[in-house]
Amino acid sequence: MSRYRGPKLRISRRLGILPGFTTKTSNKRNRPGKDGNSDPAKKLTEYGIRLEEKQKLKYNYGLTESQLFRYVKEARRRQGVTGLILLQLLEMRLDTICFTLGFGKSIGQARQLVNHGHITVNNQVVNIPSFQCRLNDIIGVKEKTSCKTLIGNNIKNNQVSELPSHLKFDSSKLEARVLDYCERSEISLPLNELLVIEYYSRR
Repeated sequence: MSRYRGPKLRISRRLGILPGFTTKTSNKRNRPGKDGNSDPAKKLTEYGIRLEEKQKLKYNYGLTESQLFRYVKEARRRQGVTGLILLQLLEMRLDTICFTLGFGKSIGQARQLVNHGHITVNNQVVNIPSFQCRLNDIIGVKEKTSCKTLIGNNIKNNQVSELPSHLKFDSSKLEARVLDYCERSEISLPLNELLVIEYYSRR
């Protein structure tokens, strides 16, 4: 299954705030579909609730179903709290870190910058958005005037108010160092990751 490329506001109306998916907001408040104006008190089934939490993760980080399942399996394999490890794995993707630094206004735009070879890891150009960054990696911009100008302008336009504690950014060099894994409190996506793990528990 390919990555979603359809209407984004429709998804955000259904799932709520997805900071990495789109910066646009809809004037409509009801959920999409013919039943969007039905009783708001109507409850979803337990499966439906878990499905929506899984969909939030999938759309926010721009993953395919198979990619997300692989991350869940990797999180299960590691020692610790599975839900937190899953989020940390996703936050350590190169495209997600670029978005967090303000290189792109969405994870999709950050992914495009990586694909086009604008981003370096430890002074080597990396064009794989899913590249898993490690502790002490240096995320930078390719030594080319057009690359530095493009990303410099993006940072000014996106205006990241405060970086999470696991990243240290040097604006003069347009470089960031990965200091640690992110804390749960610093992830802006409103999500119950335990429900995502429960969704995949039978697979």
